[in-house]
Amino acid sequence: MEPENDAPPAAGAWAPGKVAELLGVSPVTLRSWSARYGIGPPAAGRHRRYSDADVDRLRHMQRLIARGMPVREAAAAAFGGRPSAEPAVPAADRVRELADAAEDLRYTSLAGLLDETLGSLGPAAAWTDVLAPVLRGLGDRWQRGDPCFAPEWALTAEMSLAFERFSRRFPAAVPARPVLLACCPAERHSLPMEALRATLAEAGVPVAYAGRQVPAETLAELAARLDPVLVLLWSMTPSTADDLLADRVRGLGRAVGTAGPGWDHLGDRGFPRVNDLESAVQLAAGHAGN
Repeated sequence: MEPENDAPPAAGAWAPGKVAELLGVSPVTLRSWSARYGIGPPAAGRHRRYSDADVDRLRHMQRLIARGMPVREAAAAAFGGRPSAEPAVPAADRVRELADAAEDLRYTSLAGLLDETLGSLGPAAAWTDVLAPVLRGLGDRWQRGDPCFAPEWALTAEMSLAFERFSRRFPAAVPARPVLLACCPAERHSLPMEALRATLAEAGVPVAYAGRQVPAETLAELAARLDPVLVLLWSMTPSTADDLLADRVRGLGRAVGTAGPGWDHLGDRGFPRVNDLESAVQLAAGHAGN
């Protein structure tokens, strides 16, 4: 018997029992997969230890099986280094998988599903076809009087981390004036801007993202010092739209755009206004190309 405990193992040192627990399978199943398909780590001394990469491959193998691929083919695809002939996954199925993982608070599954969705579809289609619908589903639950604090917290946190991981894959090849993306200081909902950041990064548009709940004074300083080609300010609700900040940034000689439904009640203030990801990408890319 191998000793097990609840402490996270060191990288590359996952015991089989802990791996089985993470995957939601029995240790017998894990041993069977290893014996039949030659997957997993070799024995190190008297014990087998799975690396982080092994665990990621096993999770991918499970997703392939769940989507209809035979176990042997899924094992070869996940561990054999060849591209998987993965069945096309309808957006509705991806939405369901993410919603189920969020409901069960399966953080590692959420991370894997989100990385796969972003990698397969790209951030724009992932946001429009999968991620935004999942969030709307949670919103519908709230409207029905079903508070879902924990699933929403888990899902939004993992989405933010997944967008960050994806964006970091595309560092700007040539230094240039960036598009500065910023949430209005009181705005707590930042995921649309994170989706936009990832989409622009993938497209090769230099982008700087200020984050959420950044003080107006700091945002003004960023606008002054970064010399962005465009400052795009996001607001989801009227209570967070900061028109004074928009005027202040314009007074610095910076081009300003407003994004999100929070600005609609202010009417035409002379700023270009966008309310969807595609329009925001076009506005940002147009300024970056000038």
